[in-house]
Amino acid sequence: MTAARQVKNFIDGEYRESASTFEVPNPATHDLAAIVHEASADDIDDAVAAARRALDGPWSRMSAENRHDLMRKACDLILSRKDEFIAAEIADSGHPIAAVSAIEIPRGAQQLRAFADIASRPSEPETFDTQTPDGRQAYNYSQRVPKGVIAAICPWNLPLIMATWKLAPALAWGNTVVLKPSEETPSTASMLGQVFVDAGFPAGVVNVVNGFGAESAGEFLTCHPGINAINFTGETTTGTAIMQAAAVGIRDVSLELGGKNAAIILDDCNLDAAIAGTAASVFYNSGQICLGTERVYVSRSIYDEFVAGLKRCAEGQVLGDPRSSATTMGPLVSHEHREKVLQCYRQAEAEGAEVVTGGGVPEMEHDFVRGAWIEPTIWIGLPEDGLAVKEEIFGPCCHVVPVDDDDAAIALANDSRYGLAATVWSTDTPRCRRVVEELNAGVCWINGWMIRDLRTPFGGFGESGIGREGGAHAMEFHTELKNICQVMDLP
Repeated sequence: MTAARQVKNFIDGEYRESASTFEVPNPATHDLAAIVHEASADDIDDAVAAARRALDGPWSRMSAENRHDLMRKACDLILSRKDEFIAAEIADSGHPIAAVSAIEIPRGAQQLRAFADIASRPSEPETFDTQTPDGRQAYNYSQRVPKGVIAAICPWNLPLIMATWKLAPALAWGNTVVLKPSEETPSTASMLGQVFVDAGFPAGVVNVVNGFGAESAGEFLTCHPGINAINFTGETTTGTAIMQAAAVGIRDVSLELGGKNAAIILDDCNLDAAIAGTAASVFYNSGQICLGTERVYVSRSIYDEFVAGLKRCAEGQVLGDPRSSATTMGPLVSHEHREKVLQCYRQAEAEGAEVVTGGGVPEMEHDFVRGAWIEPTIWIGLPEDGLAVKEEIFGPCCHVVPVDDDDAAIALANDSRYGLAATVWSTDTPRCRRVVEELNAGVCWINGWMIRDLRTPFGGFGESGIGREGGAHAMEFHTELKNICQVMDLP
């Protein structure tokens, strides 16, 4: 049996043990995957102080070009150690190797390069000529400066991707970071510490601290007076608490929160493509993705055929060893999360759902019987005011509803306090565009899903969050904007 990984805090360029530790089980087997060192309040103080020293010292004295070169080197180092990152990610998360190898580790690495490139592009500052009261000329121009020490708090669903999604823009625009990964999937974030050391980053630029939320590293970090801004991805309830903490000291927040995303399948769509694309958006990562689809609205004339096709996709998922390339769907992240999802499954049936397929716990082979496995599930017949339709479940499930026209589909899709993502399937381009332009969602796809250009804005409406990440839009959060006014023609 392989020894459990020791996941330590990374502070001021060095790994640090803690007096308190906790265990992380492998979600596929429930065997011990890692022993994690929990950061104390003193550790958080040290991490914030280290980030401040680096910000005021070597990091601020380094040219933007050199900073960006270090980020590109870190990208290359992750890719050169890809197998180590893959093994750690699978052990923590249970994600199938096909997705981890082809998508999650490469994307996590490439985000560092992408934001280095984005921040390297020249931009023209705002300039204005004006006149003083005594008739002299004045010249105004703008300057962007780093916001400071950023607290970055990540969810468990895509560990490396989310860690570098927070780190990359912060570093690209000259900030320093204290990163807290999820307590459930901390390994790859901790491994980044050595990557940054080997890439040549000054000590303290990136710090990684482990722990929980309330009365642990998360609370210590978000309440710390040395933090200038907080970037959080996770559930809406936690985001609300973080926003309240950020009010003390008037710190800026970027919040990417929950979703209850809708897909609209119109009667002129390519039906095979719509079924396959919707299946991907429902079942990818066992439904544990903020962009996933949980509500599906289908033109009535193709409804029965669509439901039958989606059922085939659900029943075609291969649940098994995440290390096998044949596996298409892994477990949920933990037994605790599985119980939450199962409660939603039971709630849906209590609310009148007809279970098309799934709805429970699958039978697994011996090595995996203790894992956090759950069946991919499709419902029909739920009332639109039911909790299973209104509340985010974060599991591999969806509710499919027939609709009679586009306006009905739009109204149902918009009937949510969330507004993160949506998809529309139709071969009529003007029709698609009319529909997506009326949807209350921050990210909309036409005839596709999960196609991400890192230069584009990412974020949601309503309770799905505040602010936009991605591309130059991330610059708005990670910098302060200064106006400089120079009076000309002094006597």
